[in-house]
Amino acid sequence: QVQLVESGGGLVQTGGSLRLSCTASGRIVRINTLGWYRQAPGKQLELVAKIDLDGGHTNYLTSVEGRFTISTDYVKRSVYLQMNSLRPEDTAVYYCQAGGARYWLEISLRGPDDFWGQGTQVTVSE
Repeated sequence: QVQLVESGGGLVQTGGSLRLSCTASGRIVRINTLGWYRQAPGKQLELVAKIDLDGGHTNYLTSVEGRFTISTDYVKRSVYLQMNSLRPEDTAVYYCQAGGARYWLEISLRGPDDFWGQGTQVTVSE
């Protein structure tokens, strides 16, 4: 299995910044993508930002482009989300996702599978 541990959420005022971090662990062979999703109360889960670890291609939710930046540390198997100019509508639980992971489970090579972190709350006050 692949475990994802997130950190960095919290409460911030409008216009403030936060940096989310997520580190993957386990007997990982490869991960295709690392990304951040969010879910606000009463709303569907939505992709915020994703990065392809092979080519470095990124894609962002339109409403966060220019404000959020996704980055990775491939050696540490970590992904970060720098969030600037935060708005109340950014309030949500943010989840880290490892996409297309291949990993060892006992003596079997498994995957590709997707794994999720436990989520971290981001609250932006007016």
